[in-house]
Amino acid sequence: MPILDEEMKEAAISALQNERFVGGESVHKFEEEFARYCGTRFGVSTASGTAALVLSLIAIGVRGGEVVTTPASFIASANSIIHAGATPRFADINLETYTIDAEKVRASLNHKVKALMPVHLYGFPAAMKELCELASERHVAVIEDACQAHGASYDGKKAGSIGDVGCFSFFPSKNMTVGGDGGMVVTNDEAIAERVRSLRDCGRAKGSKYTHDLLGFTERLNTVQAAIGRVQLKRLDTWNEKRRQIASEYNDSLSDLGGLIRPPSGDSFVRQVYHMYAIRSNRRDELRNWLSGRGVETGVHYTAPIHLQPIYRQMFGYRGGEFPNSETLCNSELSIPMHPSLTSEDVEFISGAIQDFYQERIRTEVAAQ
Repeated sequence: MPILDEEMKEAAISALQNERFVGGESVHKFEEEFARYCGTRFGVSTASGTAALVLSLIAIGVRGGEVVTTPASFIASANSIIHAGATPRFADINLETYTIDAEKVRASLNHKVKALMPVHLYGFPAAMKELCELASERHVAVIEDACQAHGASYDGKKAGSIGDVGCFSFFPSKNMTVGGDGGMVVTNDEAIAERVRSLRDCGRAKGSKYTHDLLGFTERLNTVQAAIGRVQLKRLDTWNEKRRQIASEYNDSLSDLGGLIRPPSGDSFVRQVYHMYAIRSNRRDELRNWLSGRGVETGVHYTAPIHLQPIYRQMFGYRGGEFPNSETLCNSELSIPMHPSLTSEDVEFISGAIQDFYQERIRTEVAAQ
């Protein structure tokens, strides 16, 4: 469950009582503070992470072209490209990191590609050095889908600050939230920031109330949510460090189980934030049922890669087999509990249930021989 403490409640009530519901002081302060946290010059809040992606893509000017992204993500990553008037061009992932493979990106590039959109899946940053070098060679933009990577870092830089634009979601399941849907665009490019700011606000011209010079949307973050977000942001680093501690305990407990693959853990160069603790197992569904029977809630992220979602099959004719690593991930991934409120006792219980599953399967297989 999302964390909502007394300070967050007080901030929300104060915003309701003392600020404008839309465009209040908390919105501007949240944008400034989040941009500063990421290490960028500008932050522009939006009504959702999807809105952040769509408006950024429009601002960069991808309409009529293609955007290379990964099929191993939530469907909003690719949907945003279509909503921005472009076509998603998929490149497969590296199964060591679950993120887009830079060499597969290189092979997929053509003259229609206007941007690359890596996804920092489960809070693990994509190979941004290689991707940014490739983008520079081809003179295309880089939009980071950092919707699962608040506070993650790559070569000392925060996720979202490395490409031309970074996009975040504050949906309640994320590492930090705003008490509902919400998003943020961060960038060092003032022109992009101003364009996104206009697009989210009905295409309104800067400094004008009823003059509109863009075909915009109504995708603003409300003041109460921004007030909650400001408090959550202060907690983010502590919560992320707790996630890393929990992941380390899981790693130790699940280190010797044949058939189970632990998530990439990162190093001093890549620091992930474990939005999910995503294990892989060729007995995924059996393991999930086993854990459910012992009161352990799990998730699958995601049941199918984007290209095999019904609407993408219908629109683009995908049949399966096009992106085998992404398909392998979706067929084997299982997210076990990961939240700052988990105790060492919780981790021990969950890990023990997983160990029991594998021991039981070994006994069953030996007995059958």
